[in-house]
Amino acid sequence: MIQQFDPQQTRDLGTPAQDGPPVDLEIDGVAITVPEGTSVLRAAALADINIPKLCASDSLEPFGSCRLCAVQVEGKRGTPAACTTTVTAGMRVTTQNERLARLRRNVMELYISDHPLDCLTCPANGDCELQDMAGAVGLREVRYGFDGENHISAEQDHSNPYFSFDPSRCILCSRCVRACDEIQGTFALTIDGRGFDSRITAGQDDAFMDSDCVSCGACVQACPTSTLMEKSVIEQGQPEHSVITTCAYCGVGCSFEAQMKGDKVVRMVPYKGGDANHGHSCVKGRFAFGYATHPDRITTPMIRDSIDQPWREVSWEEAIGFAAERLKATQAQYGRESIGGITSSRCTNEETYLVQKLVRATFGNNNTDTCARVCHSPTGYGLKTTLGESAGTQTFDSVMKADAIIVIGANPTDAHPVFGSLMRRRLREGARLIVADPRRIDLLNTPHLKDGQHLPLRPGTNVALVNALAHVVVDEGLGDHDFIAARCDTPAYQAWRQFIADTRHSPEATADITGVPAVDVRHAARTYANAGNGAIYYGLGVTEHSQGSTMVMGIANLAMATGNLGREGVGVNPLRGQNNVQGSCDMGSFPHELPGYQHVADTTARERFEAEWGTPIDDEPGLRIPNMFDAAIDGSFKALYVQGEDIAQSDPNTQHVERALSSLDCLIVQDIFLNETAKYAHVLLPGSSFLEKDGTFTNAERRINRVRKVMEPLGGKADWEVTLELSHAMGYPMDYAHPSEIMDEIARLTPSFAGVSYAKLDEQGSLQWPCNAEYPLGMPTMHEVDFPIGRGRFTITEYMATEERASRRFPLLLTTGRILSQYNVGAQTRRTNNQVWHDEDILDLHPSDAEVRGIKDGDWLGITSRAGHTVLRARLSERMQPGVVYTTFHHPDSGANVITTDSSDWATNCPEYKVTAVQVEKVSRPSAWQERFKDFDRRQQKHLATARSDRPAGAAAP
Repeated sequence: MIQQFDPQQTRDLGTPAQDGPPVDLEIDGVAITVPEGTSVLRAAALADINIPKLCASDSLEPFGSCRLCAVQVEGKRGTPAACTTTVTAGMRVTTQNERLARLRRNVMELYISDHPLDCLTCPANGDCELQDMAGAVGLREVRYGFDGENHISAEQDHSNPYFSFDPSRCILCSRCVRACDEIQGTFALTIDGRGFDSRITAGQDDAFMDSDCVSCGACVQACPTSTLMEKSVIEQGQPEHSVITTCAYCGVGCSFEAQMKGDKVVRMVPYKGGDANHGHSCVKGRFAFGYATHPDRITTPMIRDSIDQPWREVSWEEAIGFAAERLKATQAQYGRESIGGITSSRCTNEETYLVQKLVRATFGNNNTDTCARVCHSPTGYGLKTTLGESAGTQTFDSVMKADAIIVIGANPTDAHPVFGSLMRRRLREGARLIVADPRRIDLLNTPHLKDGQHLPLRPGTNVALVNALAHVVVDEGLGDHDFIAARCDTPAYQAWRQFIADTRHSPEATADITGVPAVDVRHAARTYANAGNGAIYYGLGVTEHSQGSTMVMGIANLAMATGNLGREGVGVNPLRGQNNVQGSCDMGSFPHELPGYQHVADTTARERFEAEWGTPIDDEPGLRIPNMFDAAIDGSFKALYVQGEDIAQSDPNTQHVERALSSLDCLIVQDIFLNETAKYAHVLLPGSSFLEKDGTFTNAERRINRVRKVMEPLGGKADWEVTLELSHAMGYPMDYAHPSEIMDEIARLTPSFAGVSYAKLDEQGSLQWPCNAEYPLGMPTMHEVDFPIGRGRFTITEYMATEERASRRFPLLLTTGRILSQYNVGAQTRRTNNQVWHDEDILDLHPSDAEVRGIKDGDWLGITSRAGHTVLRARLSERMQPGVVYTTFHHPDSGANVITTDSSDWATNCPEYKVTAVQVEKVSRPSAWQERFKDFDRRQQKHLATARSDRPAGAAAP
């Protein structure tokens, strides 16, 4: 019998898969062919020959410590470990005989002799590899007693809110240590001591919460016993079944098994078959799912005539009817353009598609926008202009072939932690790192990093820096002239080359602008240009600027000039912030584009949609979000439908946003919580979490992943069903029985999705668009042969200084970002135990800035900009450069966006969150805005409580 290697295997086969040339060998008389470099343990598993093991895992490098997988190899002395022994041609292996059986029983007996004998009450019962292996080796009794020295009474550590550490159950297999090192790259765990005194410790014998542990769960997942165990499993018992779905946090798009007991989620386990995460996770996706059943969930529709009134709980029928009549009456009085809708980057592709369809087909205008307006709209504009497609070019796995990595305005280990771990792995292997960021990020602290360079540029000077890097490439002849000649538009390149060669773009000339020494810029440019493969990854520190679109084009120029496009290990890679930002853009959420980035003025595209939808579509772009706010204040825009977005907290210049929302005659909010936007609403419709719906998300690498319902919607309806009912009530029926039918319509109308279906997604696991007749299984790497516009188009990127500059009145520059434990506006993570890590937004400032102002750690600081004033607690940090301060925006009462201004990108109106001129000073009380916020919040919470208390005791919701 011949067994062939199956690269699609996802079960635990002991050691990582290999892809070398084939090798023939024999195991227990079975002939098998596997790739060179495969371990004997994996080879045996592929032949359905199971060798006992404890320290081995297909997620980790072979270690050979447990000795359970000992085998005999013809011609070799002793009993080598199968996990560390690689196959050779003609090898003959014996995995089962009396000698091996006796050896394994003796080894297992020693493990059990220092392990609690409470299998029936152990929380891992039924999911314990130690228990399984004891049975596999036939151990029936233990000859050694417990009256000698042992670890049974070792002190437990319950400090982490999500898992417990019980060292009495530890068998020192080191899988947790290796998972922390190899997969996560944090190196937070170690084996301390020698011999019998050896034990696993976190940090310098710290509690888990006091160590460098980031609670990714890799150690818990790797543990073969109940040493490391989720508290949810300890409390609820082992799960009984599971459903594979996709995480609803960041743009990495990790696949998870939602492991259930009845209809309740016990734990979320990263799915090894997930093409984006390969079985890894972060603290948010792994543990912070409790918000889905939090008591704050809105589960009953509510309406009111004015935001000064209490809510009234009503039936779905009454709420939908009330909303529809309000919208129709508004259009009758103020005109067709007086209403609009905002789609959600947290909802599915199908739901987002329906909202923009509602606006275009039911409302009859193009007043649709999405949160991508305030994050990655410059990515769409800049990449469309230069490369012809509004998306990143690579898979996440591509980074493992990069030789030099530039990270600009992004913090992957905090905002995209699973990908950050993958990048760290490549850096440990020797890839060179260049970080362009106003503050020092954790990637620069990667253990065993061989070459890391920090370019601490001043906020707002991105374009000057990228022009300087490109100048070096041209000035020193470092460009890839063959690539440029074959793939790029010649006149555009010549014009750009003349522009960028000007000495005003040199590192020496721009040093006073960026604050980065010329020698460092030249070194970075040479590192990137001379690397075999150079990759660029960027985040909101690129796009959220007045020149965000210009900077994206500058990045594309640099990649084209060095030939770093069209293969693995290179590319231009935007790190999308929310789980479905890419998808919300793909689905036509912008006011000027139909799904698939087809302009509304394109007659051919528009007619195709009109034929499918059976209604005319306006050929003029509608209002962007900032335009909606301005028009609301002016009185011409009167009603807004917001699905799954919290614009009152997330958009800049909060007081302007609040004024706009207060000016609306009808605000309809569909969300799972009473968020900050809902406090201004007249209709509040219960939303559904990712656990309560079917659909798809599209991650930052254009990967379309299935979202599968694991429990019924707490409010009775999934988001897509609510949109259907609202459209029907307004006179335009949409008929879909399941989200798969919505995807079928998307495929008919959107060329890049033409080959996508639920059946194919279920078969393949995921697909990366474009997926069509030419690429039936998708396109992992874009632009391998040509660009969608034919030839790449170099673009002139003149640096224009932002209006937000430091001055005597506002001498500091504020920039913003995210933190690992919290997500976006915090609506989800603040309702989980992630609060223990970050329960308030803090202002970071350099010690020198603090010293001149007499500021100490923990002081209350008043932060004033030309837009507003708020108060945050101080934290002194050497990560900051003098003159720059930093905060997060996860807590609504912090008022981070009270002080951000309405300055925005010249092309897309993406707000300039990353540059706000401010002054800080010690204060003793909250700001006036914070006092008003607390008062308004109390009143709105009281309105909500009144609605719920008016429900008769014991009565069901309407």
